[in-house]
Amino acid sequence: MAEVKRALLFINLHKANAQILADEIRKELGRRNIEACSCAFSGKPAFDPESGPYDLAFSLGGDGTVLYAARSMAPLGVPILPINLGTLGFIASVPPNEWALVFNLWTEGKIGTSKRLMLEITVERDSRIAAQGSCLNDMVISASGIAKIIRLHVESEYMRLGKYRSDGLIVATPTGSTAYSVSAGGPILDPEMEALIINPVCPFTLSNRPIVVPLREAVVVEVEPEQRSGVLLTLDGQVTEPLEPGDRVYIKQAAFDARLIASDRIVFYKALRTKLSWSGGPDA
Repeated sequence: MAEVKRALLFINLHKANAQILADEIRKELGRRNIEACSCAFSGKPAFDPESGPYDLAFSLGGDGTVLYAARSMAPLGVPILPINLGTLGFIASVPPNEWALVFNLWTEGKIGTSKRLMLEITVERDSRIAAQGSCLNDMVISASGIAKIIRLHVESEYMRLGKYRSDGLIVATPTGSTAYSVSAGGPILDPEMEALIINPVCPFTLSNRPIVVPLREAVVVEVEPEQRSGVLLTLDGQVTEPLEPGDRVYIKQAAFDARLIASDRIVFYKALRTKLSWSGGPDA
């Protein structure tokens, strides 16, 4: 049984009916004597971690809203109920008309949470930490201006992977394997695997292919000192940080997982069959 006394609603107001559904959820939670707070946004969201603690978070939007909620809630150990008001919905899996059913099943202990690994990203510059962050889907290094080839050196704790000349580099989690990485020709991984995908974007050398490495191996990406064009680090497609020649980016498993309610492996494979029309159609 899960006891909920205080909940937070992440509301993406760009989504149709998001405010109406939020009002419905707040009303029902109030009937159950559960305090409901909101983080509503139509532009850049702003969450204050000092506004907690919370026992549960609702994500009202698409997968992007879940990504923001995960970066905010995972470090606090708060589970997320991801309600899908978007289109694709690989992570946001709960239909709007089923949120109460899923909420009841979870509080009664009849369904659990899917633990999704997150990445901790640290940028080291001149032997000091220049930036830090976390992500649920992926970390991308790319040119910051008009598309240009960037020069990167990639290694793990145990081996040198080599130099990459490409439009960019994606390091993705299994959850993020169905996002930017798959569009760049990367493999799809089971969402609860413990592995990373290293995937160059349009590599200059065709032999540079995506590779899957064990999670126990931290990955280090160095922007080569000879790099002349601007380079940008992006987390989950939402957080950006400019990089400089000689910067070293350390990617490793975060100390916390994202906990998603009703978004387990069965839901993931159903989404694959439905969204990607495997076997000729969603019902095959």
